[in-house]
Amino acid sequence: MTSLDWAEKYRPQILSQVVGHNKAVGELRSWAESWRKGIPQDRAVVLYGKAGIGKTTAAHALAYEMGWEIIELNASDQRTADIIEKVAGSASRLGSLEGSNVKRLVIMDEADNIHGNADRGGERAITELIKKTRQPIILIANELYDMSAGLRSACKPIQFNSVASRSMIPVLKRIAEAENITCGLDVLEKIAESANGDLRSAINDLQAVAQGRIKIGPEDIITGERDTKENIFKVLVKIFKGTNIIEAHKATFNLDENPEDFIQWVDENLPLEYTNPANLAAGYHHLSRASIFLGRVRRRQNYNMWRYAGVMMTAGIVVARTNRSTGFVKFQPPSLWRKLGQTKGIRQIRDSTAMKIGTHCHVSMSYTRSQLFPFFRLILNNDEYAPHVAALLGLTPEEIAFLIQSKSVTKKVEKIYERAQSLVEKETEHEIELFGGFGAKKLQKAENEIEEKPEEKPAKDVKSQSSLFDF
Repeated sequence: MTSLDWAEKYRPQILSQVVGHNKAVGELRSWAESWRKGIPQDRAVVLYGKAGIGKTTAAHALAYEMGWEIIELNASDQRTADIIEKVAGSASRLGSLEGSNVKRLVIMDEADNIHGNADRGGERAITELIKKTRQPIILIANELYDMSAGLRSACKPIQFNSVASRSMIPVLKRIAEAENITCGLDVLEKIAESANGDLRSAINDLQAVAQGRIKIGPEDIITGERDTKENIFKVLVKIFKGTNIIEAHKATFNLDENPEDFIQWVDENLPLEYTNPANLAAGYHHLSRASIFLGRVRRRQNYNMWRYAGVMMTAGIVVARTNRSTGFVKFQPPSLWRKLGQTKGIRQIRDSTAMKIGTHCHVSMSYTRSQLFPFFRLILNNDEYAPHVAALLGLTPEEIAFLIQSKSVTKKVEKIYERAQSLVEKETEHEIELFGGFGAKKLQKAENEIEEKPEEKPAKDVKSQSSLFDF
């Protein structure tokens, strides 16, 4: 087997090979065909959806099918106004190297992450670029509404949904056969289901499990939980508008909110949604029970009680309503500024950890959070490897606690950190011996020679040879 990344090795080359996105691929192809007739009304499209589902792959496959050249700017590049104008701006206005009939496709990855000093003015420059371009432009984003309103309105949105498990299985089967790996359908199903709609992650998991093996069984499958997000508003719809208590409860499993934060969302929107006094009273009764369980979690540190709180604040709210919900209610966050203040420390630790791992692995922070965190969580939970990784990355106790999913700096975290510091100190001493020790030894040797060297006796007066002037 080769060590080449299988996700890259088996990347689709044409749009028909992109699985699970028939509607999105059709819209993308229609947009590309419109460029054959001149400059279309929609000069740019934005492909949006969760990471790893084929957005960038589809863009490259489109360029290959259309015979377009590619100019690409991704998150590892600085995307200031000057750089965008220099790289993408000139490319979008000038003709192709192959001739005027060949288009240049400008691809900008992570368009929802153009913020901060590193990308100063970039978003505005892209918006202006789209208005003037004579070449097709594709933006790629995970979250459409993380982009500015001006940039969104300048593009035609094309949504890429999560890839269904049944669509992943034929792809995984084809790759396993190509790599001479024997595995049953149950193994492929388990890998596909664990990927949460992320085909790239499923391929990476298959490659990780297959390392050193020619046959894979169900017992070999160990996949870490990924940093996946379920939209908070979709979950609230299932709770307040739905009738299925199991579906409402399961919707919170992949939600990027802990129960302490989620109960505030339910509390804020319950009186907006339930106008019937009896329904409102029943809803708050179940919500109060959930709050009691959360209080016991805090006092007793028994996190098993989270499950009871989760049932009360989801299924309990569903059964509290006796009449069918009618009309549209805009869900409100509990308190945006307070929420940001409460989670600021956690987000800073998450981002600093992602930056250290991303810098070491030469990938973006968003890729680290969604793809690499699960693997580093597994490594940091291994007593043998954890200190070495922590020392290599220079992790703080808080960052170690975050990776092993500990709520605080526990004794286990402190032990990992202390062993990591010990490894760092040993490495420093070794470097001193290598680079500084040689000079120190020479200096000490010279000093010893000076101390041990006997005093020289003055030489006896020797009469010099007479010269002509002595006579």
